[in-house]
Amino acid sequence: MTVTDRIALDPFGSDLGAESARLRALGPVVPVELPGGIPAWAPTGYDALRELILDPCVSKDARLHWRLWPELDAHPSWSWMANWVGVVNMLSTYGADHARLRKLVAPSFTHRRTEAMRPRVAALTAELLDALEAEGADGRAVDLRSGLAHPLPMRMISELLGVPEGLRRDAAGLIADFMDTSDPSPRHAASVHERIGTVLGALIEHRRTHPGDDITTELIRVRDEGGDRLSDEELLHTLLLVVGAGFETTVNLIGNAVVALLTSPAQRAAVCAGAVGWDAVVYETLRVHPSIAALPLRFAVRELTVAGVTIPAGDAIITTFAAAGLDPAHYGPDAAVFDAARAAEDHLAFGIGVHRCIGAPLARLEALTALPALFSRFPAMRLAVPAGELRHVPSFIAHGWQEIPVQLGS
Repeated sequence: MTVTDRIALDPFGSDLGAESARLRALGPVVPVELPGGIPAWAPTGYDALRELILDPCVSKDARLHWRLWPELDAHPSWSWMANWVGVVNMLSTYGADHARLRKLVAPSFTHRRTEAMRPRVAALTAELLDALEAEGADGRAVDLRSGLAHPLPMRMISELLGVPEGLRRDAAGLIADFMDTSDPSPRHAASVHERIGTVLGALIEHRRTHPGDDITTELIRVRDEGGDRLSDEELLHTLLLVVGAGFETTVNLIGNAVVALLTSPAQRAAVCAGAVGWDAVVYETLRVHPSIAALPLRFAVRELTVAGVTIPAGDAIITTFAAAGLDPAHYGPDAAVFDAARAAEDHLAFGIGVHRCIGAPLARLEALTALPALFSRFPAMRLAVPAGELRHVPSFIAHGWQEIPVQLGS
């Protein structure tokens, strides 16, 4: 196929598995169209994606390496993308700038500091499960997303960042709308852009006047005392990244694992009997149902040839985690089947190389605390609606469920 035959990605992410298979049938790297008509290339298999992620000539800096960056303002329907690639943080920088920004945040997510959070994660999990049990008394259905999967990582990242209670709802709403790709209108994009400044600006102001032992206070100190180590813009956008990546992805990890087990009775029985470990459940969830299905954008620094396909210099590339995890060439003919016994430790859902997610250990800690506690507390838990009625979050980027109604059982 030619670049004139671009395949439009579903902005709602309604059936990522079917879409991935359709793209894979067209080739290893396929020209696609993102919401609003943005052209990009999509690797459709594991090996092609891994090669592109690890290639030092693939950048994440739109200002330096996206051929269409100067045209962004001329396309109102592309304005939503400016909120992704126009920010300045470690997700959207390249080379020395990326290393500098990552170095500022990484100490907060070391193995030692993550392990120190274990008692707090366990305490919050128990508190949330107690509340769910009370709410689900007498067989009433409860929403596991709003009752556990969302508040656990949101409260943890809020404590790490020093987000005051009064700002947490606004911060969560900002990230939900940031991830929503179903509306590429300038109005929606402008609302998100404005709230990045107001909500996170309010967090910065609060911590400037009420410093504490948290990431935001430390970044403010670096900005004020560190010379050129961190600008105002980089501070704001780094907080956006840490808030979003620090909780939204874990919301979907926990929720996707719950739904996978509740719709796979044999898998659930094996896990609850101890025949399959919870580590393996997390690996398989991240492979089959990655929290981030596709991440915009990377850019070819020079002309690249991947799996026999030429990507011109300056073209955009989408990072297709969902397609990679379902690739039968890598995971076998049953790649689309959730099988925790597979223990797919080589999944790419947290990234690989210099851009690997620094919050991955915390996400794993939260999931590996919440999931066994949930299924142990409620061994008869079941979905309160047919699985086909669950609603996907409106995004081709985020991969999760809007609600997960369950009955906890007797």
